[in-house]
Amino acid sequence: MKVGFFFLIVLCISQSILAQESTGPEVVDKAIAFHDPNGTWASFTGTLNVTMETPNSSERRSTVHIDLPRSKFVLEVSKDGDSYAYRLEKDNCEISLNGSTTFSKEDAEKFRLSCDRGTMYRNYYTYLYGLPMKLKDQGTRIHDKVTKTTFKGKTYLKVKVTYDSEVGEDTWYFYFDPETYAMEVYQFYHEESKNDGEYILLSGMEEINGIKMPKTRKWYYNKEDKYLGTDHLE
Repeated sequence: MKVGFFFLIVLCISQSILAQESTGPEVVDKAIAFHDPNGTWASFTGTLNVTMETPNSSERRSTVHIDLPRSKFVLEVSKDGDSYAYRLEKDNCEISLNGSTTFSKEDAEKFRLSCDRGTMYRNYYTYLYGLPMKLKDQGTRIHDKVTKTTFKGKTYLKVKVTYDSEVGEDTWYFYFDPETYAMEVYQFYHEESKNDGEYILLSGMEEINGIKMPKTRKWYYNKEDKYLGTDHLE
């Protein structure tokens, strides 16, 4: 009788624990509540100053202005004495090099200046600095299963994210602190079986217009943990 009662208690506790387990979408919602407690990302207007350090190269300083309500994006970059800028607002695109909107084809190729590249930068910055809120965008598939895993010596809640084909083809994993739900690592693969792609370690926190954004991002290849560079948000 006592043994049967013991197993009944264990079963009840196990069921209670299972009932408390969160799904992927629920973990993402909690992470968004941590990073954007007032729900301001959708109307975000702000300026980010980002310094990028890469091995065997000089610093690249970028000023990024994002105005989501006006669909406006401005990127100003300076490196090695040269500067270039992209100004995108809805369907309009303007590019300048060293203060002039007139430049040679050779300079355009040298600095890789094009409106397509400006759009790429806009998508890049609004995605990375809009995480985890951007995981609520249409076409995003947050998988239900949550894995408790250890990455670089720390325990995380790991959530898998994929995208509709018209949005993206990479497979992403997001790692959240199990207590605060702060996003501290993300990782992506082009083809996971090949262990390609990269992972990014996040540290520090900078609050900009009520949103907690990671202050430092360190980039590595998944394969062999090769260091790629660091972004510092100021």
